[in-house]
Amino acid sequence: MRLGLTIGTVTLVSAHPTLQGGVLRVVVPLSASDLAHGDGKAEPLVAWDDLGAGDGQIVAFSEGGEAAQPFRPQEKPIDAYVAAIIDTLDVAVLQPARQA
Repeated sequence: MRLGLTIGTVTLVSAHPTLQGGVLRVVVPLSASDLAHGDGKAEPLVAWDDLGAGDGQIVAFSEGGEAAQPFRPQEKPIDAYVAAIIDTLDVAVLQPARQA
């Protein structure tokens, strides 16, 4: 599971019937250093969201085969899933070790 920043939505003219009840969110994955700054430079991805995340929120998401697991035995054609909306996040900024 990784953390990401929601930056938009995807609108479909016609969606697969199993996608009813949720939204496709555009999510930018965040690295540890990105979390300290609140933004990221990674390539955005599309994640299924049935929790109601809004633009600019940090979310936890899973990818690959694990993304479809919460919906078993129903098949859902997704490759990334928003698993949690992060309310508060405390990031400790680590300083590089001093060289002697």
